[in-house]
Amino acid sequence: MNWVGQHFYEFGPFHLDVEDRLLLRDGEYVPLTPKVFETLLPLVENAGHVLSKEDLIKKIWPDTFVEEVNLAKNVSSLRRVFGGEESDRYIQTIPKRGYRFAAKVREFWDQPGGAAIVSQISASPALRIVPFTSFSGRATCPAFSPDGNQIAFAWEREHGDNSDLYVKQIGPDQPLRLTNDTAVDTYPAWSPDGRYIAFFRQSAERSAFYLIPSLGGHERKVADVFQYQHPTLSHSQYYSPDGKFLAVADKDSQNQPFAIYLLSTETGEKLKITSPPRETEGDFYPGFSPDGKSLAFIRSACLETSDIYLVSLAGGEPRRLTFDNASILGFAWTPDGREIVFSSRRGSSLHSLWRMPVAGGMPQRVPAVGQKAISPTFSYQGDHLAYTQVLDDLNVWCLKMDAARRGRSVARLISSTLADEGADYSPDGRRIVFASNRTGDFGIWICNQDGTNPVQLVNRGSYLTGTPRWSPDGHWIAYDSRSTDSDRAGSAHIYIVSADGGEPRRLTAEICENVIPSWSRDGKWIYYSSTRTGGMQVWKTPFEGGQAVQVTRHGGFEGFESTDGKIFYYVKGRYIPGIWQIPVSGGEETLVLDHHGAGYWRLWNVVREGIYFVTANVPSQPLIEFFNFATGKVTQVAALNKPISRSHPGLAVSPDGRSLLFVQLDQSASDIMLVENFR
Repeated sequence: MNWVGQHFYEFGPFHLDVEDRLLLRDGEYVPLTPKVFETLLPLVENAGHVLSKEDLIKKIWPDTFVEEVNLAKNVSSLRRVFGGEESDRYIQTIPKRGYRFAAKVREFWDQPGGAAIVSQISASPALRIVPFTSFSGRATCPAFSPDGNQIAFAWEREHGDNSDLYVKQIGPDQPLRLTNDTAVDTYPAWSPDGRYIAFFRQSAERSAFYLIPSLGGHERKVADVFQYQHPTLSHSQYYSPDGKFLAVADKDSQNQPFAIYLLSTETGEKLKITSPPRETEGDFYPGFSPDGKSLAFIRSACLETSDIYLVSLAGGEPRRLTFDNASILGFAWTPDGREIVFSSRRGSSLHSLWRMPVAGGMPQRVPAVGQKAISPTFSYQGDHLAYTQVLDDLNVWCLKMDAARRGRSVARLISSTLADEGADYSPDGRRIVFASNRTGDFGIWICNQDGTNPVQLVNRGSYLTGTPRWSPDGHWIAYDSRSTDSDRAGSAHIYIVSADGGEPRRLTAEICENVIPSWSRDGKWIYYSSTRTGGMQVWKTPFEGGQAVQVTRHGGFEGFESTDGKIFYYVKGRYIPGIWQIPVSGGEETLVLDHHGAGYWRLWNVVREGIYFVTANVPSQPLIEFFNFATGKVTQVAALNKPISRSHPGLAVSPDGRSLLFVQLDQSASDIMLVENFR
């Protein structure tokens, strides 16, 4: 269609007159040289699309050979016009490709004789999501190189290979392996000059941050830290923009909450930045703002209750950005520093990506990106976003003890396409209670001992719910769940419900974390972990209600009474190895078992003869082992073919001692996804 009359483009406060070759800002003339104007015009005409450098040079200098430096000078002049640091809102550099005009553009013609203006909006290209990895196993923790052409990531291969670091070009290239260690290597973060990659190494015994050349070579330990990290969560912006510091989570002693520290990449010295309340688990996963003046971080009441906070490195108290009290699995600053994109379970049982202005406001769901999306990260030289797509499928399996020696011991018992975990046998062995989000909501379910006839007992919607445990008489089930009361937001409580159904009763009242119940052998008390005095300690409350009694003094997380009711066995926290004991009547604690990282995961249980537990030494090839009280020896019960859940409860023993229930990762995989044209 041919148009007559004056031809214009509008974008932001700018007005571009094609016929008179003028640029106005808020009605004021902006002087441009002819060649700078000729650089701007094709970019605006092709808004939302990438123009190669070669095409731009041909348009600006059609009959002359010029160097790329001339084009770069013109683009630099336009960047100054558009506000320097703010110019990325208008002109984006796409590495090895060219330039893209990113602002929304309105095109119109002013008809002669005062006719109506005809206009059209130049549409921005739609989000395009493509796999960056499609390897077998688990690819996690993406981190863009400074030039945006490569992504570093952690990869745990399918067949027993531990998580190590790799670097891969965007495109079909093969990855370069950087590390090869028996410990778990995660959380790559590039130095600003692209020469080094920081990463985190964790084993059952120790953890530390390291640096390694981005092309491979000798690695250097920067400093040891306390263990705390989530195995698939990424926070790739913890390398400061000036390259002098890593922002890390650490603490001075085991009983303190984690805080954020600046860690010198040269000396390993640490400077404490935050001081979280003692009743929280602490502050984790810091990320520098693009200008290096602020840090965002996650403050967690517990693993599943978190919010994002901001703190200025010039000093002052942190400012809370989100108010979800929900699980947050990673965040990233947008390149202009105006927004934070984060993975949250807000309003759902599954994680998805949300964006929120740093100045505050209501989070908005990121379109096109589905659920099970965690660990977002941005390219600072373009419009690319990467994240991890989790493909895990947790199911309950049964191990027949007398069949284990014949090699046909394991069978899947309770399964769905989502998470089924926390199974526990009824005292008579005829029924099983378990937690699941198979309907899209969190809930407690009961089924027959063979896994048939599952019936939902409790539906808690989007509120995380788990760890169901039968009472010794078989009439009641205790479980934990997030609070739905606005005045108790951020807290979790112990609930009791009849095994026949009905209205649950809340046992705890304190506004803190009260989680992971278990029953005394006489059914009169319920043990649980609570943060009411600061760090996690085990308490017990009468089943009928009454005054709570503190059980542990030096850390306590999950535990069980001995079958005679005289000893309480417990572990001290997530990812802390060792099983301890203390007399039920009171007394000093003693270490019972630390073989193969016993108690490191939530996969252990106490019977009359000893303790069943899952080894933490080789995550992808776990062993179920048994510690005998009488002999003090550990024997292997079974070697499993697939990984098991690392943080869900799931090792239950049938009353006759012949069967074990555990949670297995039937599909243990994740891919890194690449989002193009993110705006």
